[in-house]
Parts: sequence; C-alpha cells; structure tokens
Amino acid sequence: MLALKEKYNNEAAPELMKEFGYKNVMQVPRLVKVVLNIGIGEAVQNAKALEAAEKDLAAISGQHPVTTRSKRSIAAFKLREGMPVGLKVTLRGRRMIEFLEKLINVVLPRIRDFQGVSPDAFDGQGNYTLGCKEQIIFPEIDFDKVDKLRGLEITIVTTARTDVEGKRLMELLGMPFSRS
Repeated sequence: MLALKEKYNNEAAPELMKEFGYKNVMQVPRLVKVVLNIGIGEAVQNAKALEAAEKDLAAISGQHPVTTRSKRSIAAFKLREGMPVGLKVTLRGRRMIEFLEKLINVVLPRIRDFQGVSPDAFDGQGNYTLGCKEQIIFPEIDFDKVDKLRGLEITIVTTARTDVEGKRLMELLGMPFSRS
C-alpha cells in the first residue's frame, strides 16, 4: 500500500472524525482527483509548443494529456473557436496518490527558497489549486530538452464541504502550507 494512503487511513481520517465530529467514516473528507493543466496561448502561432508541452505533461503525470480547445473566437488574440489552447490530465486512484506523494516529498522541497504553499488557494468547497511557474521543478523533466518554461496548474479535488475541512485534510496528508 502507498504511504500517503496509509497515512490517510491511520492518521488523517481518525483525526478528522474527532476534530469535526463526524459520526460516520463516509463523512470524512477524502481526495477525489488531481487535475494538471497547462495553458498554451502560443499554440496559435507555434504548433511545436503544443507537442513539447504534451511530452512534458505526459512525463510529469504518467498519463497522456487531453487537448483543451477554445470555446469562442477572440480576434484580438487571433484565436478561432476550436483551436487548441491547452492540455490537461486528470489523475485518480493510485496515480493520484503517487503524484501527490511525489509533489509533497520530492517536487516542493526542490524549489529554491521554498517557504510553503499558500493556504489561501482554496475555492470555497475544499478544493485546492496550486500554480507552478515552471515545469522543470519535476524530476522527470530533462532541463536540456526544455524549449520554453511553462506554467502548470495543479488542482486537488476533495469531498470536503468547506475550506477549513479541505485545508485540515491537506495538512494531515503533509502539504507544507506557509505560515502567513
């Protein structure tokens, strides 16, 4: 069994039940999925950018990404409806747990001058979104083969009803929040 899953079952779930007074184990917030998203505005002019980002996202997630397309045309950006504007991957189950373990234990500590992630990035329903400025913080990315630094958005979806429950769940799983 994976360490993060064991930590949830043995430490986090009992602690959350006690803290929030849940009467049933099924009420305890848990992780549902992790969505990785890269927006590629330059894909309009440069088709190679989409391929490079696709390789990076596949290496990071271990899964083939899906292309997201524009919903409407915007003349100022030379964008037409249906053009590719980004990539996303949804991780569930074992892949989600493995990715979160890697994120918490390997990737975040590698960031220079890391003070913790912002505790303010919850959406009101207990889901957390983390933005990375560059994809090279992941160990799977070969720095020499990167054509351009791209941002990456990581959304962690939980069954928590409030931000307080979601934040406590993430803290108990080891997410390093900054003290602000």
